[in-house]
Amino acid sequence: MPSLKDVAERAQVPMLDAFHALNQDGAVDGEAAERIMRAAQELRYELRITQIDVADLAGVAKGTVSYALNGNELIKPATRQRVLDAAKALGYRPNITARNLRTNRAGIVGYSWHVADDPSRMNNLLDQFIYRVTTAAEAQRYHLLTFVQPQEDADRVYDELISTNRVDGFILSDVGYDDPRVRRLFSLDAPFVAFGGMYLPDVPFAYVDVDGKKGIELVVDHLLVLGHERIGLINWHPGSLVGDAREAGYLAALERAGITAQPGWVAYTPNILRSASEATQRLMGAKHPPTAIVTTNDVMAFGAKAYLDAVGLRDVALTGYDDDPTADFLGITSVRQPIDAVAKTLFHILLGEINHEPRAERQVVFEPELVIRRSTTGG
Repeated sequence: MPSLKDVAERAQVPMLDAFHALNQDGAVDGEAAERIMRAAQELRYELRITQIDVADLAGVAKGTVSYALNGNELIKPATRQRVLDAAKALGYRPNITARNLRTNRAGIVGYSWHVADDPSRMNNLLDQFIYRVTTAAEAQRYHLLTFVQPQEDADRVYDELISTNRVDGFILSDVGYDDPRVRRLFSLDAPFVAFGGMYLPDVPFAYVDVDGKKGIELVVDHLLVLGHERIGLINWHPGSLVGDAREAGYLAALERAGITAQPGWVAYTPNILRSASEATQRLMGAKHPPTAIVTTNDVMAFGAKAYLDAVGLRDVALTGYDDDPTADFLGITSVRQPIDAVAKTLFHILLGEINHEPRAERQVVFEPELVIRRSTTGG
């Protein structure tokens, strides 16, 4: 998200000139004003002054602005005055309620929606998660603020929400390797808890997770008991933390059974029905195709089933992951995550982070449950 400073730098003018031109108060005119307007248009910037802008103009860190405006005694008088002068020059007014002023709390927690592989199909598991988290939050007189996370410079929105006192902390999901959001929140000293993260090395933050590696091991062990030895896998492309953990479970279960996974048994795909169907076609085109297919998400299982049904391969066992209601309707064996318990535990931990009273257990892992249906039993 571009800032007023970005506009000023592109137009090669002081920040205050950029502010006055965009504010259309007549303080800047001529060629400079034209450059500023053109820069704002190119950056798709709309004038909305935040604490980030105040910090840029005052030449201080973002967190310093909040402390200075709230009268924190740790801020030196000269620094506080610079911040107050910058805020006055930009017409900045803190957007917080009387309750916030008394308690220094917004009573709001932020959560970002993620752009799915297939934007036309929402993630049912995360829908459930958000509903349960909202219920847990409101029981503690908190509310959830959801926002769309931008594709570029995604971490900056967290900076803005914290610096403008709109949220007290964040819930992260879909955590990745070297996640920029985690780095930014640590730099801001902002409270947060992640849904996921157990398979990251040396995790320093609070999280609640469900053991995805174990979930796939349950699935593969189930298929092995049924007599399957050629077991295929449809997964996200390597580099996804969740996908990599689940593939590790697949390989570990086969290795325990003395089976070496063949290269043609694994296919990668985005979480899109048609792509998963095409991945299934690739698996079944092998010289010795699998007799069972494990997918790491129910949407992939639906795509796989579409292909298997279309070509009449009804004897191939199939499993999904997340126990979507459609999986139940179609009779697909899947892995269920205890989302209600995850949400309640996560918010309990987050309150501890917000109140600077960390819980004794800040990293909690739940066990998944295998739900067996006719897609593997043939019933």
